[in-house]
Amino acid sequence: MIDKTAREAKAIRDARRLFAEALTELGLMAPLFNRSAAEIDRLIEAAVTGYIDSMQDQAARIERTGTVLDDEIPF
Repeated sequence: MIDKTAREAKAIRDARRLFAEALTELGLMAPLFNRSAAEIDRLIEAAVTGYIDSMQDQAARIERTGTVLDDEIPF
């Protein structure tokens, strides 16, 4: 994300707790424990941006499997 809105910046800050919980559960907290909030936010932002970019890309393409987006309405 470039030029984050206030809401986007707050959402990233709010995600820190869940990110820390996941790191702890996976045993990955130690290597990141002394990182700055800005560095942690950068990791969260990269994950969120990748996720959103993928979802937008997928939404722009029609599935060829017949399972999504090109299904006939069943009624």
